[in-house]
Amino acid sequence: MTRKRRLRFIFASARAFVSGKLRAMELFYSPSACSLSPHIVLRESGLDFTLVRASMSTKKTRDGRDLRDYNPLGYVPTLVLADGTVLTEGPAIVQYVADQVPDKKLAPENGTLDRARCQSWLNFISTELHQAFSPIFKRFEEDTVRRAKEKLNERFTYVDEHLAKQPYLLGDFSVADAYLFTVANWSRYAKIDMSGFTHIEAFMTRMKERPAVHEALSEEGLL
Repeated sequence: MTRKRRLRFIFASARAFVSGKLRAMELFYSPSACSLSPHIVLRESGLDFTLVRASMSTKKTRDGRDLRDYNPLGYVPTLVLADGTVLTEGPAIVQYVADQVPDKKLAPENGTLDRARCQSWLNFISTELHQAFSPIFKRFEEDTVRRAKEKLNERFTYVDEHLAKQPYLLGDFSVADAYLFTVANWSRYAKIDMSGFTHIEAFMTRMKERPAVHEALSEEGLL
């Protein structure tokens, strides 16, 4: 973040705090992007938050702000806490949110083996699924796209076999499921046939039946 942008962000946060306008977290998002994952988790949490839609091409929000004033890399998700602290990267955001409402059991307790398993799935989804869609959406050369789709099919086979044993990645719903749902949903845009992954398909249906997921999809215009 440049010095000019940093000062603008500090002054804006201070004015909002003094005026009493900064009462909730703000999630900067773009419809159907990876920000859908923390959007779902925030709705599952019941915490107070405000959505701020941002354009990934212009980096501008609908209320005229520049996303880069909050996240110098200019991408979503970006979460601004009530005190002005900024948190980026989806896997970090969803775990932070989960830890604010431990009674909701959105993630296993810190320091446990189950939490490590949750983090393992978040990392797997980020590196093995999320990143594999990049060559497809960026319209790389045909051979690169073909190899990306082959990798996705291999990884989705692994996930499908896992979900044959239980309804969610950890057995019960967790933040990892919100991320898997978000990324697997991109298959329709990437023209990847998921019909052979029956357990993932059942998982997607199960997720859409959750009120928080339905609300997030509706808000982002994805229904």
